[in-house]
Amino acid sequence: MAKLEVGAIRSLASPRHAPAQGMDLAAAELAAERFLAALGIDTDAESLRDTPRRMAHAYAEMLTPRPFELTTFPNDEGYDELVLVRSIPVRSICEHHLLPFTGVAHVGYLPGERIVGLSKLARIVEHFARRPQVQERLTKQVADSLQDRLAPRGVGVVIEADHSCMTLRGVQAPGAMTVTSTLLGTLRDDARSRAEFFALTGQPGSAARP
Repeated sequence: MAKLEVGAIRSLASPRHAPAQGMDLAAAELAAERFLAALGIDTDAESLRDTPRRMAHAYAEMLTPRPFELTTFPNDEGYDELVLVRSIPVRSICEHHLLPFTGVAHVGYLPGERIVGLSKLARIVEHFARRPQVQERLTKQVADSLQDRLAPRGVGVVIEADHSCMTLRGVQAPGAMTVTSTLLGTLRDDARSRAEFFALTGQPGSAARP
């Protein structure tokens, strides 16, 4: 599964914000108009006349990752300490309610024979975020794909996010944050490496996790 996902990263070729292959924006606009009408919203009003089109294009943009190459380089200097990029913006769509969830991701790895361009850690988060998601799956997909493509000694991913489906509806709990983590390799098995990763990502009390 991870190999297929990473292959998808390398093969994306659509321009920025263009709809992904298989998207029918005209049909989406019509469906949006019918959806709003079913909720009793009059789209004939001047201020709402173009809303179905804007709605279709907004979701198309949020569900279309930008193309990139997951560039790696030889680890010529034999660097063997943690590489961590903190506070990568996360913007995704909850697959249960199609409402946004937003937050930050902290992505780190212990290099093996190769290192990765730092900006690509943010790109890989975006790639898996721009689709209907649950945070747990998103966290694991980022970690698994980095492990598969880079073959590092360890990978750690923490995501902290605010879910609109919790804050705007249902329980209506503004300020509630959901935190998920995935650890692989040495960052999972070695207590000192795990403690360092969680300390640098600002996760209180996480050093004692099994």
